[in-house]
Amino acid sequence: MYAIVEIAGQQFKVSKDLKVYVNRLTNEEGSKVSFDKVLLLDDNGSITLGAPAIEGASVEAKVLSHLKGDKVIVFKKKRRKGYKKRNGHRQYLTQIVIEGISATGGKKAAKAEAAPKAEKAVATEEVEAPKKAKAPKVEKAEEAAPKKAAAPKAKKEDTQE
Repeated sequence: MYAIVEIAGQQFKVSKDLKVYVNRLTNEEGSKVSFDKVLLLDDNGSITLGAPAIEGASVEAKVLSHLKGDKVIVFKKKRRKGYKKRNGHRQYLTQIVIEGISATGGKKAAKAEAAPKAEKAVATEEVEAPKKAKAPKVEKAEEAAPKKAAAPKAKKEDTQE
């Protein structure tokens, strides 16, 4: 069983006993936290989708520790200008372990997806663009008149007097 849950503004695929690093949470180390914004649940092949979240579903987790992530270096440079700027930071993270996923409510994905596909097929059949009729060709005046042969150009003679 796994779930896709939104934690601190980011989406994570979680399952039981999985350790996850998330953006810093305000909870203390050792405390339990519950996330109610569950977007998808998979229970051995039976998928439940939320619109946007599944009502009544939640993910229980325990805060293990607060720490800093690896250093990220931001280096800016403009070539041939002598401009170099080095900056960086370390992200504040919280390590949590998923203790359980509780699933109640929501609609099954198989039933929810079958209906929109049928509606789309009907909608495309009804709304077809009408074919444009081709306009009859009109002969141009130049094509109707016979073409005259081009007169030979006179060659310019070099005179040295």
